[in-house]
Amino acid sequence: MLVIARQLFLSSRLATIQTPCSSVSLQLSIYIAMFDGEGRGTSASDFGGPASATAVSAPAFGDGNALLAPEKLKDPNKRRKPKNNMTKSNSSFISRVIINESFSKKMADRPNDGIFAFANINRAFQWLDLSSSTKADYLTKILFTKAHCLSHDVNLVTKSSSHLDIIMGFSTGEIIWWEAMSQRYTRLNKNGVINKTPVSQIRWIPGAENLFLAAHMDGTLVVYDKEKEDAVFNPDEEEGQLNGEELPNVKPSDKICVLKSVHSKNQKTNPVAVWKLSNQRINAFNFSPNNRHLAVVSEDGTMRIIDYLKEELLGIYNAYYGGFTCVCWSPDGKYVLTGGQDDLISIWYPQETTLIARCQGHQSWVTSVAFDPWRCDEKNYRFGSVGEDCRLCLWDFNSSHRQRGSVSSRVPTLQRAETSGTSPGRIRPDSTISALDGDEATISINYPVEPRSNVAILPPVLTKITDKDPLSWIAFTEESIMTSCKTGHIRTWSRPSDSITQPIN
Repeated sequence: MLVIARQLFLSSRLATIQTPCSSVSLQLSIYIAMFDGEGRGTSASDFGGPASATAVSAPAFGDGNALLAPEKLKDPNKRRKPKNNMTKSNSSFISRVIINESFSKKMADRPNDGIFAFANINRAFQWLDLSSSTKADYLTKILFTKAHCLSHDVNLVTKSSSHLDIIMGFSTGEIIWWEAMSQRYTRLNKNGVINKTPVSQIRWIPGAENLFLAAHMDGTLVVYDKEKEDAVFNPDEEEGQLNGEELPNVKPSDKICVLKSVHSKNQKTNPVAVWKLSNQRINAFNFSPNNRHLAVVSEDGTMRIIDYLKEELLGIYNAYYGGFTCVCWSPDGKYVLTGGQDDLISIWYPQETTLIARCQGHQSWVTSVAFDPWRCDEKNYRFGSVGEDCRLCLWDFNSSHRQRGSVSSRVPTLQRAETSGTSPGRIRPDSTISALDGDEATISINYPVEPRSNVAILPPVLTKITDKDPLSWIAFTEESIMTSCKTGHIRTWSRPSDSITQPIN
């Protein structure tokens, strides 16, 4: 028997939603559908939790390039809709669209602060209302003919009581922009005209109405505009110079290769920007809370930290073994978590290029990691993880871990590695980056694997097998923990109602 006082634990299962069985991971997202009196979306996000006092908003992506500014409508309260009606479509890409027969009544009766869930499972995409008493009854279910939907995202900037912009990435490389309320859609990257490889993850760029980022499985990140037409992309047709410097012919593993810059003058069609990172698949990426940095993890066992506003690579961090599978930032943007095929979770402190600890508690691949923003402050952090071992783990660490001296970086900080006018992420092939102390040795931004003897091992504060099938997703709400598994079950676990010590059997 395990007794936990004043800690978050699993006290009961509130709800189980069964979706169709799947041979691949269920990818789920949950959103608070909260609107003000005029029907506009509020600042509530995908359960981002309390706003961090340290978060500072960065300039908008592509700021300064007037060609990327969305066309303004006469009525600022109106949003552009996709071109095609999905329910009447004769496209061979879409097999069937099923709308709940009580859709209008359900939407009218639901609370303003209710929770929507979106899930992609194999060839199906479902829109659920978790505020409903019949949670398993979907609002809309879309079946695709051959393509599998692998990832999706909801635009928090444009959402309102009458508008929900959703993007989906598919195994064929194609992308769909779907407006849920009107059931209209547009296909992008049709027949792989820009990139033919599957989309492993897709996300709206923070603060953007039109722009989103897709990770393709050939190791490329592509920025699209939902309203632009597609065109065949040929890197050779792009400008050979950027900021007065020729793009060096280097290996993708050494730095970011900007095949098309967001600052390019050729912005009439998609893609908006193309960055080649690796020759192996990108498994996941995550934007930092300050909307400036991007953490990208790949099958090649690397995590890259990118200043995506400047299109510059800041650092490459290596896994202990195998590839990284998932990644997320802490609410204050100081720390990054990675989960991997080595069954470990790594806690990174990019500001000092430091590996804080490796977290050992899973017995198979880690599939998802997330911070609990309601249990994080300036010093203490709580996060959760799930894995192929059907196990949910909760972890605690504090800022003193990085000051104990047991884990330290062998290289100077990113700030010290930079010299005036030169970035380690974009340099000439024959140049070197010298430290400020005058040493002539070149400093690499590809940081080697830390030996086990140099890295602290962090055990979980709670570990529990929560399903008979491998888990694929975890998220925190103010009242609960939510998990999903590969067979399509979504489970909600309640937080304790008080601080009284309670046992767990």
